Amino acid sequence: MVQTKTWWKEAVGYQIYPASFKDSNADGLGDINGIREKLPYLSSLGIDFIWLNPIYSSPFIDNGYDISHYQKIFEKFGTMSDFDQLLKEAHQQGIKIIMDLVINHTSDQHEWFIESKKSRNNPYRDYYIWTDGTPEKTPNEWQSIFGGSAWEYDEKTKQYFLHIFAKEQPDLNWENSKLKNELFSMIRWWLDKGIDGFRLDAISHVKKAAYSVKATEQPFSPFQNVSGIEEHLNELKTVFDAYNILTIGEASGVSAKEGPTWVGKEGYFDMIFEFEHLSLWKQEKEGKLDVIKLKKALSAWQTALDGKGWNALYMENHDVPRSVSVFGNTSNYWQRSTKAIAMMYFFLQGTPFIYQGQEIGMTNMSFTTIDAIDAIDSKRLYTQLIKEGKSPAEALNIVSTTTRDNSRTPMQWSSEQFAGFSSKHPWLGINPNYLFINVKQQENDPTSILAFYKEMIRIRRTKKGLVYGSFKEHLAKHPQLYVYERILNEKRYLVIVNLTKDKATYSLPAAVEANWQLLLTNYQKRPFKKQGILEPYEAQLFERV
Repeated sequence: MVQTKTWWKEAVGYQIYPASFKDSNADGLGDINGIREKLPYLSSLGIDFIWLNPIYSSPFIDNGYDISHYQKIFEKFGTMSDFDQLLKEAHQQGIKIIMDLVINHTSDQHEWFIESKKSRNNPYRDYYIWTDGTPEKTPNEWQSIFGGSAWEYDEKTKQYFLHIFAKEQPDLNWENSKLKNELFSMIRWWLDKGIDGFRLDAISHVKKAAYSVKATEQPFSPFQNVSGIEEHLNELKTVFDAYNILTIGEASGVSAKEGPTWVGKEGYFDMIFEFEHLSLWKQEKEGKLDVIKLKKALSAWQTALDGKGWNALYMENHDVPRSVSVFGNTSNYWQRSTKAIAMMYFFLQGTPFIYQGQEIGMTNMSFTTIDAIDAIDSKRLYTQLIKEGKSPAEALNIVSTTTRDNSRTPMQWSSEQFAGFSSKHPWLGINPNYLFINVKQQENDPTSILAFYKEMIRIRRTKKGLVYGSFKEHLAKHPQLYVYERILNEKRYLVIVNLTKDKATYSLPAAVEANWQLLLTNYQKRPFKKQGILEPYEAQLFERV
């Protein structure tokens, strides 16, 4: 089946974590006007749209994913007029803006929840999920994704409310049609403003199982992709279908087999973020990269959606450590392994997303004290590890490797003080390697990681086979290489990437005929060989001639 052509399939997205992108008013926190300031940079990179992490009013218990007012801007990020100006200027530069939207839960400071807590018969009570229990006994054994019970007791009304994330993030009750209509009205308000779509946070959690359902081997199964969710998502889709926008669902718990239901012709969203190739909420340190396991996860989604739906391609976001620190080698092959990871995912079928700083090879931070970490789940894990008998040093070592703050350290713009991010000490520590890993140093270097990303974007834009071509994997059992073709009619492209620090011997199958021209490499330019040896982290992109 030939893929239907549309703008977002040909586009490249760029994710911005506002607190850490650029500070324009010297308060140590990134803001909307800082993003405006860097629009020329984003335009020169070649991206087509920005995915903006939450900028709504919030107490910031969970970095803005706890929204206290959906139609106001977090005051430290700026004003609604600042946002309107950002939207206008981005559109003038040909860049669309996708908003992050959190409608599984709100902040406990949202007026709905403040009302909901007042009494059992308050009109807003049923906007949230309340049930009976005693101070000594929770309604069931469900565990929060952030650790501990998913239930919080309210002394005043003598009931529990559900929170599958932090206790300051009570879950909304999607079984209440009045609540849903309020959410849908708010969504239309933003779309009427002219934004270009939404990324739906935690959307696979909006349906909850009966309280009697016990967690299986997957501890979050009672509130993750639960049967019946399709009713809610189809209603949401009806709202979206009235607009020409891009919708992306964050869909933990959705398998590749279920993918076409979520993003097919009649799917709920245009694309989804899946997590089978990345460990979300990981609590133990990474071991050696299992290349076959990684390929299997990526290829499963490529195959499942080929001709049926569309992938969102990514290796980094605000919730996971930096990809080069997890999948690459920051000791001896920092630059080459960063480029290898980039090529490996960028030319798969789907829309590639770049997370801020990924395009210059930003790495994990070495946190020297737990006080230097901001993420609420990381602090809780540290406390838990201490209770389990780990020494403070051991606990910090584990948390430092896995914390989401690795991807939230400020963007490294230059080697100036505070990495050119701010003129004041920032809200989160800056990685000391900003002195040699920064935008300014790479902008005029044709061999830089930044230049490599620009070239990948340029090639993808000019070679439609790398957008719409079908996917075919080769050497699936090779323990070091990811090898695949993209095929569109007579056009064929071949990607060969060594994902290890050792040389890799290979022999391509007969189906991969000769006559290939090199388009891009992160090593020396070499002619195509059916049998050969790839250097550590060597990556090659060929076009059939």
